[in-house]
Amino acid sequence: MSADLITTDNAVTATNALPVLSDEDHLRAEGYALLGTLLRGALSDELMQLLAGIEIESAHSPIEHAYSTLQQSAVHTRVEAARQEYQSLFIGIGRGELLPFGSWYQTGFMMEKPLVKLRQDLQELGFERQQDTHEPEDHVAALCEVMTYLIEAGSTEQQQRFFRTHMQGWIQRFFDDLQNANNANFYIAVGQLGEALLQAEIDRFDQP
Repeated sequence: MSADLITTDNAVTATNALPVLSDEDHLRAEGYALLGTLLRGALSDELMQLLAGIEIESAHSPIEHAYSTLQQSAVHTRVEAARQEYQSLFIGIGRGELLPFGSWYQTGFMMEKPLVKLRQDLQELGFERQQDTHEPEDHVAALCEVMTYLIEAGSTEQQQRFFRTHMQGWIQRFFDDLQNANNANFYIAVGQLGEALLQAEIDRFDQP
């Protein structure tokens, strides 16, 4: 993967030409991108309006149900309340209620061996960390955004290897913690969406 990719404030951007995606992969990429946006920073007015306008034809699958729940939460939540919730969950005074980092969930400490391995793999994939990025690369939002671009790049092998190495072992626990956090209200629905999307990915990659 030779694209010029950079991380900035937990966001990864790409400038290379991308292959045409199947409908399924398009929905997967959109799901990861949405999770990355929701978890990277406080919500904007525009994003809340977009979420409130989601149209779900049915809610039979866990993912459809999660999108429906998120839509209803957006309808009934003030943007300022969601912003304060994000502050309490992820920033706080000193630290937020949750630490959304892979090293923390895997070792109980920040900046540990899982982050070293992640940085090596990101470099091999063509990702470059910008100097003004403050969060380490194992932030859950950054990982979701990396998956977005790996899907768009079209390599199932790269997607599977990255997901299993850097996400599968811990990320479901993060989304469970998010749903059960004391300060969570709107973000309960975000946790439900994350749980549904990531479980679908686990099932997808476990298929022979």
